[in-house]
Amino acid sequence: MNPLSNAALMTVLLMPVLTGCINPFAPGELEGDPIADLLGDPSTIDGFYTRFQSAYELRDTSLYGPLIHPDFTFTYRDDNRNVDITWGRSEEMNSTYNMFFQSYDITLRWNNITQEIVRDEKTDAQIIRRFNLRVIISPSESYRTDGSASFRLVRADSTANWRLISWRDESDI
Repeated sequence: MNPLSNAALMTVLLMPVLTGCINPFAPGELEGDPIADLLGDPSTIDGFYTRFQSAYELRDTSLYGPLIHPDFTFTYRDDNRNVDITWGRSEEMNSTYNMFFQSYDITLRWNNITQEIVRDEKTDAQIIRRFNLRVIISPSESYRTDGSASFRLVRADSTANWRLISWRDESDI
């Protein structure tokens, strides 16, 4: 081959690279929200529950915190004392952080919805749903509970994310 044909061949081979600046090793931008696709989209009720489950299973308060409304209350029944125990958002975040930090693994499964009422132009929902929860502290120590969680979810408008404003735990401990 003569030097002129080598130059012509190189020009033909390099033309797509020189004109398009395309890097075949750099992926293009994805459409949509990849976090919502993987971890749940809290603008839907199903997506809220998926994100809640993802936060528990990944033990990640940065996923969990945005799901909890500033006026949140958690309530459970202390059968030994025959009273309801209630706490607010800061205690919830602290309690959840401690559980996430001290656990080796968490498995949460949402089961059937026993009651669902969506009202106020789809900005307020009351949902009672069965669940199974297993928290592994160490290979020799784990806790398992089943039961129902009565969630009241609210949002500013029909396009905003759902947030948990009240949770009544009805676990079968």
